[in-house]
Amino acid sequence: MPVPVAPGRWPLLGHTPAMLRRRFGFTSSLYTRGDVVRVYLGPMETYFVTSPELTYRILVTDGSDFRKGAMFEKFRPFVGNGLAVSDGVFHLRQRRLMQPSFHHASIAGYAEIMARAAAELVRPWRPGEVREVDHDMQALAVAIVGEALFSTELGKAAIEEARRSIPVILKYGMIRVLSPGFVEKLPIPANRRFDEAVDRMRTIVEELIDNWRTGQPGRNDLLSMLLLARDAETGEGMTDEQVRDEVITLLTAGIETSALALSWLFHEIARHPEVEEKLHNEIDEVLGGRQATAEDVPRLVYTRQVVNEVLRMYPLWILMRRVTTEVDLGGVRLPPGTEVIISPHAMHFDPRFHDHPDRFDPDRWAGKRAKELPRGAYIPFGAGAHQCIGNSFALTEIAIVVATIAAQWRLVPVPGEPLRVKYTTAAYPSRLPMTAVPRFP
Repeated sequence: MPVPVAPGRWPLLGHTPAMLRRRFGFTSSLYTRGDVVRVYLGPMETYFVTSPELTYRILVTDGSDFRKGAMFEKFRPFVGNGLAVSDGVFHLRQRRLMQPSFHHASIAGYAEIMARAAAELVRPWRPGEVREVDHDMQALAVAIVGEALFSTELGKAAIEEARRSIPVILKYGMIRVLSPGFVEKLPIPANRRFDEAVDRMRTIVEELIDNWRTGQPGRNDLLSMLLLARDAETGEGMTDEQVRDEVITLLTAGIETSALALSWLFHEIARHPEVEEKLHNEIDEVLGGRQATAEDVPRLVYTRQVVNEVLRMYPLWILMRRVTTEVDLGGVRLPPGTEVIISPHAMHFDPRFHDHPDRFDPDRWAGKRAKELPRGAYIPFGAGAHQCIGNSFALTEIAIVVATIAAQWRLVPVPGEPLRVKYTTAAYPSRLPMTAVPRFP
């Protein structure tokens, strides 16, 4: 069947200018054109999927008919063959080796790190002090992932390098994804910054692994668990190169996802006092003034609704998959090698499945409303075999951090400070100043 072409296509550059200019507005409007829409990234033809049913098929039901696409290949110089970009048997083996690090018992241990780091963050706060909340939340995510991953002084240096380099890599990596292939080969500052950041990150993580190999194994951190992991069938472990790739992947996902969600969460509850009050009441009732633990997370029911709503409103922009065998997507026959685009953001803002999608409404995750959502309409961590392995870690972290901070403080917008948003792989607040107000003066 004929496939509509998205509006705004340029010669040679395709839809790249429209996507860079309009970003989420461009992709979230494509559902009006059909379930499958042609989008050109430079001269490369791709097929943008706008229905949750087809999204779920690609990610889950028919996931074996697809592999990671061009988007992930653009980031391969950074994450190598880590879980974010690997496929097939290798991906399954790596996931199996890493899974014990994210079991419930392990996350319970990480929860202590999360609560302690959040308490240390707010300890020096003073009433009326203006905090750069986006910076605070990134520093907190860095501290949590850093302590969970590494337990050495060199690990602190790796975390600082991650804080410096990962935003650069995500920004210029997304530009590469949307641009014609020749752009990444041009001797321009953006490419130089991307390559330099990649080199710095790889060097520091390789140094960490070398240091571990020549030191005393057995430390109780994620790096040790990865280096000591053995395949149950073969008894083989990961090579140092594989561990490096997985560590960089965990650093990227572990810092950016949580920091972004936490920043937007405090922004949104400050804009919605009724949500903030309900959140505070639940936290007070569940914690009763003590430190949050992993066992408290299931009892923080409304808190989880708030977290779900933040993850709905501020997800990844796009993901890509490549067809490995001829498939039929909504009546469109796609041959092997075809690139397909999925947009968590477009799914989360589709008014056919989310009433008033621009409205921040945690109650949409209560009871019947949430259960009526079609599969594929809410995919903050992806789905299927490639679902983010750290989703439980992230959800626990966000809930415990929010409970720890909101038990003591309110964060209030600073008058006259307009919110500005920058876009890379997701929407980021470029600056988020908020005033710290104690809940119990």
